[in-house]
Amino acid sequence: MPTLRETILAALHARLSALPATALRGEVLPERVPAEGLLILRDGEPGEPEVTLSPLAYHYQHRAEIEAVVQGADRDSAFDTLTTSIGAALAAERTLGGLCDWVEAEAPRVVDLPVEGAASLKAAVIPVLLHYSTADPLA
Repeated sequence: MPTLRETILAALHARLSALPATALRGEVLPERVPAEGLLILRDGEPGEPEVTLSPLAYHYQHRAEIEAVVQGADRDSAFDTLTTSIGAALAAERTLGGLCDWVEAEAPRVVDLPVEGAASLKAAVIPVLLHYSTADPLA
């Protein structure tokens, strides 16, 4: 049986997979970026939990990351469309079907990456905070 953490990350990946861009999880950047863009979900770090007693509960602010990448002549517009669609997908269901207390994206950290012999890439890391509680940090 998967842990709550894994279930939440799988639900986040499923939400990203519903977008037009190709969504991967934990993969390396492929040689070619699809025309509609590429998203790579990184599991990130759960961080140190807040702990409450009676009943015992561990409250996490897990920081996952989405790498968003576009390529092509109109990459600024494509990138804006892609990041807007990520925000809309997260805002549509802030609890990922009740798995989280709250899901919230932070502003993207954008970089332009030159590619020799091809159109440059526009990419960003988008931190996503996953607020959830569990009775066991390993469950």
